[in-house]
Amino acid sequence: MKFILNGNAVNFQGETDTPLLWVIREHFRLTGSKFGCGIGACGACTVQVDGKAVRSCCYPLRLVEDCHVVTIEGLGAERRHPVQQAWIDEDVPQCGYCQSGMIMAVSAALAQKPRPTEQQLIRQISNLCRCATYHRIRAAVKRLTQEPEV
Repeated sequence: MKFILNGNAVNFQGETDTPLLWVIREHFRLTGSKFGCGIGACGACTVQVDGKAVRSCCYPLRLVEDCHVVTIEGLGAERRHPVQQAWIDEDVPQCGYCQSGMIMAVSAALAQKPRPTEQQLIRQISNLCRCATYHRIRAAVKRLTQEPEV
């Protein structure tokens, strides 16, 4: 199975029904994407596949063949991504467990629609935060929708 992971061509020899999360974490040792629920409900495992946010805990590896997969480690590899900076500026994380998935979901949504309203962006993100830092997440989202170019 060949795919591009954070800009690098990779090959994985294994079961094609293995969830992408386990391949990323166990084989490639990229641990920023977290296991939360195992059924794709919480979003802690969110990564991007060809620019779209996917829940990697239930996303079979076979679906990423010849695709571009980006994890939180690859999002700001060249320079800090605007979503990462907004998270820092608004002091969003409390425990931080869900934040990589949240950042990946928000950055994918902004890539799809660069100038959404705050409400459009918030409606598009279904990730959960157990610490309930939603007021800070909302502040970061508001910052992102008001900035000139994300």
